[in-house]
Amino acid sequence: MLEEEDKLIERFRGGDREALGEWLSVRRPTLLAYIERRLGAALRRKIEPDDLLQEVHSDAIRSYAEIDFTKRDAFGWLCQIAERRIVDAHRRFFGSQKRSAGRELALDAGADSQGGGIVDLLIASMTTASQAFSRDQKQIRLLAALESLPEESRTALRMRYLEGLPSKDIAQRLGKSDGSIRVMLTRSLAKLQELLEE
Repeated sequence: MLEEEDKLIERFRGGDREALGEWLSVRRPTLLAYIERRLGAALRRKIEPDDLLQEVHSDAIRSYAEIDFTKRDAFGWLCQIAERRIVDAHRRFFGSQKRSAGRELALDAGADSQGGGIVDLLIASMTTASQAFSRDQKQIRLLAALESLPEESRTALRMRYLEGLPSKDIAQRLGKSDGSIRVMLTRSLAKLQELLEE
């Protein structure tokens, strides 16, 4: 399955729009699960995850020719589009009620290693009642911190915490040993924590 997916990615990197459509179909369940975890309870009452997924697919098809996939992880790119769409939906439905809407949102605090995305994992581990930053501000800081990591580290974090892959599968995909991936994940999480505490 991984080889087939890699072939599809190579084809759409080369400009094959049909391969992009096939790859989006293959990735549909994983991306839908990502969107469902990110929506939160209040937004889920306003919009269906499938509707957001369709918007993400449309954005991906429109913009893929502009992306340099030699420097970007393809699934990470989709997650970034999904994140923008979720933020847009939140603004659309709760724009002037941001504070009260924020109270409605569940943190989706999947703090276990198989749970929610890396954003949820880290925010949940650092949230206390006395913290001054809202959840959205923390996400912005976290996304900026993630961008400061090497691409390979970001890819490994996405595979582990967004796709739920075990370290041995990540190692296989990245051509590294299982031990080195475990070390990379541990160091990357520690670096993110350090950056967020600055």
